[in-house]
Amino acid sequence: MEKTDNSYIAIDLETTGLNPKTERIIEIGAARVEDGTVVQTYSTFVNPERELDARIRELTGICDDDLKDAPVLDTVLPELLAFCGELPLLGHHVIFDFSFLKRAAVNRKYTFEHAGLDTLKICRHFMPEEEKKNLAAACRYFAVDPGESHRALSDALAAHHLYQELKNRYFLEVPEVFAPFDLQGKTRTARVKKAKRSLAGITKIS
Repeated sequence: MEKTDNSYIAIDLETTGLNPKTERIIEIGAARVEDGTVVQTYSTFVNPERELDARIRELTGICDDDLKDAPVLDTVLPELLAFCGELPLLGHHVIFDFSFLKRAAVNRKYTFEHAGLDTLKICRHFMPEEEKKNLAAACRYFAVDPGESHRALSDALAAHHLYQELKNRYFLEVPEVFAPFDLQGKTRTARVKKAKRSLAGITKIS
């Protein structure tokens, strides 16, 4: 495998919800991987400047007291951008994390352009259709320690270990599945599909 395909930033976010337009980041975890080895990690809570819903507290185990003295995103984002550099971003459904970070960066006049590596996308090639493919389930299926689910650094590291396991098993067989892809283009495609679905709904109503 080429060095560029085995050097990346494994990243995961915990957020107040699913929509990057209206929800906030509450935890960031990232690991810099060089030649398949973690060489540095980055982890921080982020003060969302709002109270958490009960469902988020239950899902993540993060409470408002954890966040009240945490730095705000304006402080954290420059540090994270420097940590990421220009390496590809790896995650389980990495477009989710990218979409939050992209919006945060654009809103603050930063550039944020990265290629992506998606363990969910890769798992869909190699796991039976009936198997669940969330990060914890995929890790169990491939005998990878999932760590503490729904905590950012733990999930980022789990995605890294899952990717390495998948690569060790399947890269020589189908290397194209492991090729980095354009996250920016993926985001645009998702927006177009969403717009088309909305338009179709309006047409049906009319």
